[in-house]
Amino acid sequence: MKEGGRLVREIGWPTAAAVVIANMVGTGIFTTSGFLARDLGSPWRLLALWLVGGAIALAGALAYAELGAAMPEAGGEYIYLREAYGPLMAYLSGWTSFFIGFSGALAAALLGCAAYLTHVVEAFGAAPLDPKITALATLWALTAAHVAGAGPGGRLQRALTVATIAAIVGLVATGFAVGDGTVANFRSSGPAAGNVAVSLIFVLYGYSGWNAAAYLAGEVFEPERGVPRALLGGTAVVIALYLGLNCLYLYALSIGQMAGVLAIGEQAARALFGPAAARWVAAIIALAILSSASAMVLAGPRVYYAMARDHMLPRLFAEVSARRHTPARAILLQSAWTSVVICFFGTFEPIVVYTGFAVTAFAATAVAAVIVLRMRRPNLPRPFRMWGYPWLALAYGVVSLWIIVYAVASRPIETLSGVITVGTGVPIYYLTRIWKRHRAGIR
Repeated sequence: MKEGGRLVREIGWPTAAAVVIANMVGTGIFTTSGFLARDLGSPWRLLALWLVGGAIALAGALAYAELGAAMPEAGGEYIYLREAYGPLMAYLSGWTSFFIGFSGALAAALLGCAAYLTHVVEAFGAAPLDPKITALATLWALTAAHVAGAGPGGRLQRALTVATIAAIVGLVATGFAVGDGTVANFRSSGPAAGNVAVSLIFVLYGYSGWNAAAYLAGEVFEPERGVPRALLGGTAVVIALYLGLNCLYLYALSIGQMAGVLAIGEQAARALFGPAAARWVAAIIALAILSSASAMVLAGPRVYYAMARDHMLPRLFAEVSARRHTPARAILLQSAWTSVVICFFGTFEPIVVYTGFAVTAFAATAVAAVIVLRMRRPNLPRPFRMWGYPWLALAYGVVSLWIIVYAVASRPIETLSGVITVGTGVPIYYLTRIWKRHRAGIR
């Protein structure tokens, strides 16, 4: 591979927005509303909480829009944390992205996709798929597409995202047009068995991924406009999709019938269209997860590329193909480690159980970087300024702190696992600095 220098700005904002939408729309929206119905006991409280979660995600997207337009480099919060807090915090963010934020989440998504694909093929009478083999084959097919270039990879991402949006819109429209539901369900009620804190955690899990376009800022056309458009436009589309799906669930089922149901999308489809409809919902979920996995294959390696440019990883991961304009080795690095995770764990839950703490903490720290940099670097050009500054940034931080405190109190083992994973990066960071000084001395 010939080194081609920096990444080329050849990604339009619609493709970047597609990455945002794909990162957000996954299993969460098809699985969490049953738990919210159980905990809240009211259709309108359920819809209101999804709207609140969307507003929180939008606040985060506004912060990243300012940061991404001011510092349009590949790497997302790695860049923002480096500029606001220094190299150690940035390194720990990248370290966490590799082991938890992207590779772990990607492995979980691929295994989830394989599980839903098995439901689909079995419904049509075919033999079940091996989840590990299916996940690995899907991973390396996506890897090949994104290594091939921003053109082929971008076209694949747009196609998957558009297909997912079309499938969801089609499901909602068909359900209201011909489905066997009733608006009386919007007046149903049930006992509230939980609290808003737990419910909001479920909702924010469904909205995670709103920051995806920031990782591609070094390749977006006219980033001062393209990055904010992608972040805000993609998040707004997902809010609309989520509200539409939840209205459909409520049209199909009363709040009592929804309560505690995990596969709420399939249950609603059965109520609207009959038992055979569940296979089509499983296919839509598999498509949504596939689109999300593709977005992670595309976005994550830009973090490792940025780290390698700062000599925080071997320099070879900063090399860009002169012909394809992709950080191919960084993409291969992520896919190789994701393969290890898939082979080692092999099931969905152990991979994702401890990810929320670290991901939430670094995202909140990056949102706070808007305030830090406004004070420390007031003359930094800011083509886009966050609306509602500083109150929206502070509100995002308060909600994130609330989630972190709740996670520590309720899930200490999983939280400790996340802390250990992040903390392991500290000695590695200092060893890396020693190695860099040693290399500089030799030269």
